[in-house]
Amino acid sequence: MKIAFIGLGNMGAPMARNLMDAGHEVIGCDPVATPDGITMAATNAEAVGGADAVITMLPNGKILSAVAAEIHPAMRKGAVHIDCSTVDVTSARDVASAAEAAGLGALDAPVSGGIGGAAGGTLTFMVGGSDAAFETAKPLFDIMGQKAVHCGPAGNGQAAKICNNMILGVTMIATCEAFALADKLGLDRQAMFDVVSTSSGYSWTMNAYCPAPGVGPQSPADNGYKPGFASELMLKDLGLSQMAAEAVDADTPMGQLANQLYKSFVEDEDGKGTDFSAMLPRFEKRGRV
Repeated sequence: MKIAFIGLGNMGAPMARNLMDAGHEVIGCDPVATPDGITMAATNAEAVGGADAVITMLPNGKILSAVAAEIHPAMRKGAVHIDCSTVDVTSARDVASAAEAAGLGALDAPVSGGIGGAAGGTLTFMVGGSDAAFETAKPLFDIMGQKAVHCGPAGNGQAAKICNNMILGVTMIATCEAFALADKLGLDRQAMFDVVSTSSGYSWTMNAYCPAPGVGPQSPADNGYKPGFASELMLKDLGLSQMAAEAVDADTPMGQLANQLYKSFVEDEDGKGTDFSAMLPRFEKRGRV
């Protein structure tokens, strides 16, 4: 397939390279990044001309909407716009409607798995859009990731990502709180892990991404909390979850509190640029409010 890839940062560039390594023709475009080995076009419209699929990986819904308005008229009829950004549900659905009006297929397909998953081709894609568009894109998902779940119509991929990451943010805070409490109660961290990881407190944040250095599998905590998944990205996703909750009148008190805590951590404390599991040293330094 001929593929245009717009947005070639830390996630987009390795995803594009995996498609190239699998034999697809990839033309890229990015206002800043010029990754080695990827043929670059001067403009987004130039990149998408004649492409069978256009993949976007962009920072937010406003930029996605602007790029979509630029590329949809330049795409050939029947091509598919696959957006792998994490954006608000409304923007995703509006872009899908615009694509369909232009005679294009459209999928919102945010990813989970981080930079390592992008490089290793082990991402999980949460996909919203039509059955036909999903079938067209499925071979590409299979190259870039290990799993692609079709979650339903347009916007449902973003809905799945937002709900998943709200759980992730809330669970990480609870895990960090528990370790900080265990410390003050004199409970050894390894003992804490050995109990919780095999008991009812089991969670991904404990068992696979433990925020305590030297405990459990290797994680960013063992590398000075350098990001696998940055705190500011968690804040972005929690903000999207609360935007969505407000739009549909959903009561999400834990998600709302997690959003407030990460907002304070990133904007008012020293959390920016650290992994989202760096909430543990934050709680270590704090007493009861």
